[in-house]
Amino acid sequence: MKRFQYQLETVLNYKSQVLDDLRSEHAQIVYRVNQKQDEIRCLNHRLVQYQEEFDLTKRAGASIESYRLYDMCIGKMEQTIDQEKQRLKTLKKKEAKKQEEVVEAKIDTSKYEKLKERQWQAYQKDELKSEEAFIEEFVTRSYTKTGNI
Repeated sequence: MKRFQYQLETVLNYKSQVLDDLRSEHAQIVYRVNQKQDEIRCLNHRLVQYQEEFDLTKRAGASIESYRLYDMCIGKMEQTIDQEKQRLKTLKKKEAKKQEEVVEAKIDTSKYEKLKERQWQAYQKDELKSEEAFIEEFVTRSYTKTGNI
């Protein structure tokens, strides 16, 4: 009885390794996207705090310099938030592209896995046939030997 051997095993292993690497890269990008979203949430929270402090200062009556200072802080914070949103947009594009690469690699790997499964099933059928032929030959020889004696 010969052992099952898949000729494309090294290719399958390589494709699986590529898929694992792409999944790892995708996970890192997703992590960075989540970090950037958290960072933007924190910046928005700080912006709201600045605006609330500015409103309190306006009610209390403050100097023009205080107004200008708050206005500059709020403007700078809005600018920073816009920049971070652009970076987030870029990261999301990278994430989508990497996701497509992962899907393509998964499809490619699954082709080789399905081919291996089909070859394994064909191997099992051949083994079953050869086993049945062996049993049939054994029974025929046994019957022939007992019939002649």
